[in-house]
Amino acid sequence: MGEYLTLPVPQTLYGTYAVPLPEPLADPGALARDEVTRHTGPPLRDLVLGMLGSPMLTLDQRPSSGFPPLPRDLLAAYGAAASELETISSAAFLIAVRAAYRPGRPPAHEWASRTVAGLLGTVAGSPVIDVFTPRVLPPSHLLCSLPGPDGGVRLTDWMLLPHTAGPRGFFFATRGLARFGLPELQTENVPADLVEPWGRLLNGLARRLLDLWLDRLPAGEQPLVVDIPDVISVGLRDVAAAQGTDDPLRREVSVRLRLDPGPALTVLPAEDGSDLESLCAALFDTRPPCR
Repeated sequence: MGEYLTLPVPQTLYGTYAVPLPEPLADPGALARDEVTRHTGPPLRDLVLGMLGSPMLTLDQRPSSGFPPLPRDLLAAYGAAASELETISSAAFLIAVRAAYRPGRPPAHEWASRTVAGLLGTVAGSPVIDVFTPRVLPPSHLLCSLPGPDGGVRLTDWMLLPHTAGPRGFFFATRGLARFGLPELQTENVPADLVEPWGRLLNGLARRLLDLWLDRLPAGEQPLVVDIPDVISVGLRDVAAAQGTDDPLRREVSVRLRLDPGPALTVLPAEDGSDLESLCAALFDTRPPCR
């Protein structure tokens, strides 16, 4: 019988995006309301306009020198092009779009701040910096990542999965679950030939874990802690859902989570004697045929 991990629930979550500008916008708030009204459909439009009309979402425009410098090295490491870095470095002004909201459904702090930043970036012809990651989001990619009428999103648009080589394999750590109040997932010593399948498995696990977390944060309630199982099943449908698609197969494997300092959730095989290779083989059916 499995046990449970007790995770603290943050009181407030924040979404922060930056839009570099060659010159200031005359009235960023009015422009944002107009762009949201014209280019965003319900129910996202109503959520964002409600946030814009409250202290929960702020637009802070000032000379770039008035903000801490953006981390060029990290932006480059997460895929920023040289032209985007030059636009950011040469920008005379910057708008910081910030939103705050409680954990749970919907993640209004992220949806609202990303929507507003994306629309302002489109008007200004500027890239948008996701300060959380941090990475540069071209406006077209950013706007495609927003929820549709059914509220669905691709988790991979909101989460990165960087990995670094070490003496005994690769170290994986998600970058994005903390947007929703969760610790990030991590795995040590992943063999080089498992980098691709283990990354897919972690994406699916992140999707399953996020669903469990949000189900335990009902609307209108905010517990101090949430208990989640330390053994979780992840299936092909979760892997597909993280990419915004579907998989007809119901094949699943189980993994064990260990809460470590940070905090972080270390992902381990659920069964003694199992390893990462056998998990990937079982989930993605890559085992050699019987002879």
